[in-house]
Order: sequence, then structure tokens, then C-alpha cells
Amino acid sequence: MWHELAVAFCLMLVIEGVIPFISPGRWRKMLLMLDQIDDNTMRMIGLGSMLAGTVLLLIIN
Repeated sequence: MWHELAVAFCLMLVIEGVIPFISPGRWRKMLLMLDQIDDNTMRMIGLGSMLAGTVLLLIIN
């Protein structure tokens, strides 16, 4: 189990690094836009992301 968790973490880092590698200027603008979003909206985005990930895991497995 720990091996799979480590692999998943490494893949997450690779995927997260693609956008700043390909387009650092766009990535910086996106981060500046995130500063303008209120906390409740950010929480809803996070909840939606977690639910989507959970549903996708259930579908895949």
C-alpha cells in the first residue's frame, strides 16, 4: 500500500509541474487570480475536486 501511495504522490508532482514548465507566465497569472477568490468558493472547488477524484477512483476500480 505504501508503494502505491508513493507512486501516486510522485505522479501528482509530475502532473502539477507540467503547467509551470510549459507556460510559467500563464501559471503565474492563474495564481494571482486565485488570490481574488473568497474562502467559501475555494472550499467548494476543493470539495468538488475531492468528490470527482473519489468517483473516478470508484469507476476505475
